Amino acid sequence: MIVKPGVDNIISAAKKAGKKGPPPVHLWNPPFCGDLDMRIARDGTWFYLGTPIGRFELVKLFSSILRKDGDDYFLVTPVEKVGITVEDAPFVAVDFEAQGEGRDQLLCFTTHVGDEAVAGPENPIRVVRDETGEPSPYILIRANLEALLDRKSFYRLIELGCHEQHDGDSWFGVWSGGVFFPIILSAELET
Repeated sequence: MIVKPGVDNIISAAKKAGKKGPPPVHLWNPPFCGDLDMRIARDGTWFYLGTPIGRFELVKLFSSILRKDGDDYFLVTPVEKVGITVEDAPFVAVDFEAQGEGRDQLLCFTTHVGDEAVAGPENPIRVVRDETGEPSPYILIRANLEALLDRKSFYRLIELGCHEQHDGDSWFGVWSGGVFFPIILSAELET
């Protein structure tokens, strides 16, 4: 029997699963039950039936059972899997702390729902440019889920940047966790 996807079922199952730490969504393989009219906007706002979800605790709960399979996003519980729409990245990195300097630097990012990730081999930073050259910086937060860095955090990140040789070219970027993350070719900064 396939259960009709419903927010109440998802909330109940997520609360039960998350009582002992983060739910192990990567271990669950329930049947797909359809799509919910739920959307995460580029600014990190969650919508249900076209209306913003105003309760932070509810957004945090939903974010804890979010999973990305391929290019699609799902809310997953032990008994059901429902599709949702994500406009860009499911999270927004709203702040970070820098510890140390140069190659020993650690950058710890915090998302709008309270997740934390230290940039490094397990949580890389990447920058994508659109057709106009506008950068969109991301950090991997957990299990194939990224956060878009908000503008103020990206500007602060740029202040920590340096020029390094990377893959045979000179790049401007940042260090964290012993890894250099390129942001833009040094030659492009001069134009």
